[in-house]
Order: sequence, then C-alpha cells, then structure tokens
Amino acid sequence: MKGTTMAPIAQCPDCRRLNEVLSRVGDRWSVLIVASLSQYGTLRFNELKRNLGISQRMLSLTLRDLERDGLVSRTYYPTIPPKVEYALTPLGDSFREPVEVLAVWGLENLKAIDAARAQYDDAAEKDVKSA
Repeated sequence: MKGTTMAPIAQCPDCRRLNEVLSRVGDRWSVLIVASLSQYGTLRFNELKRNLGISQRMLSLTLRDLERDGLVSRTYYPTIPPKVEYALTPLGDSFREPVEVLAVWGLENLKAIDAARAQYDDAAEKDVKSA
C-alpha cells in the first residue's frame, strides 16, 4: 500500500483474506470480549453478558466466531446446570496489546469525540432548519 491507495490484487494476494480478519478483530463486540477476557481471565457466559451489556444472541454469535478464529477457547463442564467458560487462547492473548492500545486511545479521546459530535450535530441541525 502507498498512501491510501491499495496495491493491485496481484501485489497483495492476501488482501481479501485480510478483510475477513479485520472484520472479526475490528468488530465492536469482539474487541470488548477480548478486552474483558484479558482483564478478568477466564469468564463464564453470563459473566461476560453482564460485564458487557450484550444480548445473549450477539454474545453467542461473537464467541462462536472468536472460537472459530482461534482467539477464544470454550470449555464445557457437564454439570447440572452445565457450566461453560471462555478464555483467550495464545493467539487471542497476542491480540491483547492492540486492543489495549485502542481502548486507551478511545478513553483518552472521549471528550474530543463528544465535542466533535456535538459540533457536527449542531451544524446538521442548523442545515435542516435553514432548508
């Protein structure tokens, strides 16, 4: 890649596959699940659900995708009631550092983002009223 122009596909045979990976690791819930597991270690399904405020369906789908991609491991215990725990795999653990950097950047820039949003919304509202 040079600047913002992508190299021709012949020069980047894995660019399409990279899109799949970035879709997974750039997903909001994937990032939050990895951050939560990196902070707290092994967690049960309901602990993740409670920590993140995520719907059961979305958590199930995202965990399944993260497990498929090798970032999260799932351990099932055949107890009554059944117990399922999730933890980061070594590959998932290697994703911890970029997630932490992204989270720190987000936290450090919340006020600036809020201010930019407010400015944009005010300008958009003025445009609607003047139209």
